Amino acid sequence: MATNIGIMDAAYFVGRSEILSWINSTLQLNLSKVEEACSGAVHCQLLDAAHPGIVPMHKVNFDAKSEYEMIQNYKVLQDVFNKLKITKHIEVSKLVKGRPLDNLEFMQWMKRYCDTVNSGLHHNYNPLERREVCKGGRETNKKSANIQSSTKGSTAQRPQSSHNSRRNECSNANATNHAAKVIKPSPAGCPAYEEKITELKLSIDSLEKERDFYFAKLRDIEILCQTPEIEHSPIVGAIQKILYATDDDGTAVAEAQAMISVGHKEIEGLSPIAEVSEEKCSSETHKRKNIANIDFDAAGIANLSPRQRLSDVSDVHCSESPLMTC
Repeated sequence: MATNIGIMDAAYFVGRSEILSWINSTLQLNLSKVEEACSGAVHCQLLDAAHPGIVPMHKVNFDAKSEYEMIQNYKVLQDVFNKLKITKHIEVSKLVKGRPLDNLEFMQWMKRYCDTVNSGLHHNYNPLERREVCKGGRETNKKSANIQSSTKGSTAQRPQSSHNSRRNECSNANATNHAAKVIKPSPAGCPAYEEKITELKLSIDSLEKERDFYFAKLRDIEILCQTPEIEHSPIVGAIQKILYATDDDGTAVAEAQAMISVGHKEIEGLSPIAEVSEEKCSSETHKRKNIANIDFDAAGIANLSPRQRLSDVSDVHCSESPLMTC
């Protein structure tokens, strides 16, 4: 299944013209741009063509104009995805905006999925009849029928115009050639301009995606630098110096490096103080041990009997007095 195809899969290299031809032939529509399917109704019916009867078409709105109405169509589509156990994520917030690139990518995935189901063949499927029960479905059918009839009329008029031009070719060949030169650029020029505009829109969407991606990364770094435990460190200050720099002359990087070097020097300067503090700690520890020993001796003396205390005192007097003889 095509539920988890990669971004480099061949499905994402299908052209816009092929996608439009596939949609119009499958559903008997006349879409001229892929983003015209941003309402989600076309996606629902494409899935209904792949799995006939699984989509509740009476809930689909082909006349959806606002984002709220479009979201309701995508809710129907998501419910069908859940029934079919399709794990493809639908980026509704991007699709309803009508961006060409996002809609093209999702429609490319839809084509790949529908092609994997019954090899893309939709036997005995009547898209006009299924669309009748949808909200705005009848109007959509009428529009597509009117466009198809006008297209047939234009194709029927072409042989007649060519026959008339042949009849008058001998009399005014120069005028006909001049008219042909004037008429030819107009039909060929409009599609070329439209294709160029579409390409520019796709490139703009791609650049906007890339911009948003890197902006999100910078925002994450900024939030990390605001952590209270590290916000005053030299490295964080250097990073913020680069983040908030308004000039592109490269001085921000040099200043940031200087801030880091100054921070290292300050840390090295604090090392003798650390040694003095260690010496103080050791002397205080030694004093505490002496006090503990004195307390221990005092406790031992308190535990002696009065007779032992008198004998100890007499011993001291005998040993220290020069007048006493043994």
